[in-house]
Amino acid sequence: MLGLINRSIQCFLRDTYGEATWLGIARAAGLGFDSFEPLLIYDDALTNAVINAAAQGLQRPRETVLEDLGTYLVSHPNLEALRRLLRFGGVNFVDFLHSLEDLPEHGRLGLPDLDVPEFELVDQGGGRFLLRVSQLLPGVGHVIVGLLRAMADDYGALVLLDHGGVDTAGVHGGDEVVTVHLLDQAYAQGRRFDLSMPGV
Repeated sequence: MLGLINRSIQCFLRDTYGEATWLGIARAAGLGFDSFEPLLIYDDALTNAVINAAAQGLQRPRETVLEDLGTYLVSHPNLEALRRLLRFGGVNFVDFLHSLEDLPEHGRLGLPDLDVPEFELVDQGGGRFLLRVSQLLPGVGHVIVGLLRAMADDYGALVLLDHGGVDTAGVHGGDEVVTVHLLDQAYAQGRRFDLSMPGV
């Protein structure tokens, strides 16, 4: 897995819980180093080791740690660039949902080795959607739940989200399923978003 993904997990743990906590998790995971290099390729087992060590060290369920990671990726000031990239997916939350299927291709335009889950969105009508997510790592659907929750807030939408388990009948085999129920697309005022960068 490209180190950029691992570095994101590292930054989440460090920014949320502090440097000392991150260093303790890195030791517990048996990394042998304390910082991932974004452009190096790492064994997927290291990613799982870090997540498991974090869940154990923080005494939180693995699913909760992953969901908090997804929220962090959108809401933390250090990752404003990612938030902006996702907001270019559409003017409202439904447009954004539909843009997810194109996200892997867009990500690999800049970084060909970037590991991004593949998405399949099914519109079930009545504001209900089924989002299948390829298993980049076990529990990736929980990351997407956290990310979608943060993006719904960003758009000002009222949404119910749930991790629906694993669907072996999905296009990619073993997809994780996220259910989305959009109750109100304009429930609250969303965060400000301008096409140009601030100060430009």
